[in-house]
Amino acid sequence: MRINVQNMVTRLSRIPFVRQAIADKADLSPFKEPPTLRVIAGVGAIGFSYVIGWPLIAGLGALSIHLARPAIVLIGGPVAYGLSHLVFILGMYLAGAEYSMVFLRWLTRVGMLKLMALTRTSLPNELPPPSNPV
Repeated sequence: MRINVQNMVTRLSRIPFVRQAIADKADLSPFKEPPTLRVIAGVGAIGFSYVIGWPLIAGLGALSIHLARPAIVLIGGPVAYGLSHLVFILGMYLAGAEYSMVFLRWLTRVGMLKLMALTRTSLPNELPPPSNPV
C-alpha cells in the first residue's frame, strides 16, 4: 500500500484543531510574560522527571551488573519509572495545561504550514473565523 503524502496533509488540514490554529495564527506570545513561581516549579518537576526516568534506570542496570544482583534493576527499575511518571504528572499539574496548549497550537500551525509548503498543498475551502486566543 502506497501512502500519498499529499492526501495525508489534505486530510490533516481538515481537522478543526489544525484549521483553527492556522486561522488564529497561533503564536508563542503568552510566553513573553514572566512565569509564576508555580509554573517554574512545574517545569522544574517535569525536567527532574526526565532525570529520574531512564537515566536512573540505566544507572540501576549498570549497578545491578556491577554487583551481580539483578534484583536491583528488577525492583528499582519499575519503581524509578513509576516515580518519574508521578513527578511528571505533578509538574504538568503545577505548570498548568494553558502553556502546553499554547505550545501545541503553535507547533500544529508551524508544522502544517511546513508540510503544506513541502507538498504544495493548500487548505481546502476557507478557514474558520479566528477565535479568542487561548
